[in-house]
Amino acid sequence: MPSLLNKFACTLLAGSILLAVSAAAQAEKTRCLSECKPRIGIVSAFGAEADLLLEQTQKKRDWRINGNRFTTGVLRGNPVVIVLSGVSMVNATMATQLMLDHFRVERLLMSGIAGGVNPANHVGDVIVPESWAMPMEVYWNGDGSLPAACGNAGDVSCLGLKLATENGKARPDFLVDAAGGKVSSGLFMRDSFVMTAANAPQGEFRFEFQADPEMLALARTLQPALATCGPKNPALCVAMQPTLKVGGRGISGTAFLANAGYRAYLYETLQAQLVDMETAAFAQVAYANGVPFIAFRSVSDLAGGNDFKDVGAFFGSGLAETNEANVTLAFLEAWKRRARKP
Repeated sequence: MPSLLNKFACTLLAGSILLAVSAAAQAEKTRCLSECKPRIGIVSAFGAEADLLLEQTQKKRDWRINGNRFTTGVLRGNPVVIVLSGVSMVNATMATQLMLDHFRVERLLMSGIAGGVNPANHVGDVIVPESWAMPMEVYWNGDGSLPAACGNAGDVSCLGLKLATENGKARPDFLVDAAGGKVSSGLFMRDSFVMTAANAPQGEFRFEFQADPEMLALARTLQPALATCGPKNPALCVAMQPTLKVGGRGISGTAFLANAGYRAYLYETLQAQLVDMETAAFAQVAYANGVPFIAFRSVSDLAGGNDFKDVGAFFGSGLAETNEANVTLAFLEAWKRRARKP
């Protein structure tokens, strides 16, 4: 009898473990603590950016999660959930992960404004980068020599870090203008560590995160109407017709960039198109959770420069956020048409 009881107890225990594992796997798969309807998740940092999309969202319902307002509804025929993250890498990270945990988000979209890095871009242009990086994740060395904390030049692995490289060589550090010429800052870019279900438990180091190829391909077909004058002050207009540009690299960091020298370094070293304080963090969260993403960013000014003659058009008229909202809406319309095709 004890043997039969033991076998019965073991069977019950095994069954309980199996159910628990199955439930955990299902929870990991669905990740919808609040609602499980498939949706496109949209994240914006500024209120003006999100408001333009919320105004046109139908069947709206607000959800309060850890103080954040998530709005579900239908936008251009697509079930969506929209959140205002607030400025900063940390806020973007928290809001995006909360969204993925509480809703069944099948694709992610970032919509907002950014500072220009490529001087060929102009106020009101909408840029859709192919990838996003965080070059302000750095190893700050005491001098301009290549860090060698773990023995060999460029080796910082014993610290759990990895320098960013190109063609097998560490990317050059930022040089600061000084009276006697340029001086090394000792700021060397690092790769970001990211853990996913696929690479656990060792994780991996990545310098940048790629936008979804399918969504990028659709973005290249768009021909949205982009304004030259913003709605807040129609008297303030840009000199050149804004355009939609798909491709290149976007960058994000915790610093509000107001330094022309560092902007030039980012363009020369990385050929960066624009800079903001959210999207690369949003992109890492998307990658870590296996959710395809794309980001639409409209140029508001030339980061760290007073030489951008059209900068007043953004601050005075709301041109940049209007144009990025127009592109976002055009993309959602095209995405819905694509979904209807047999």
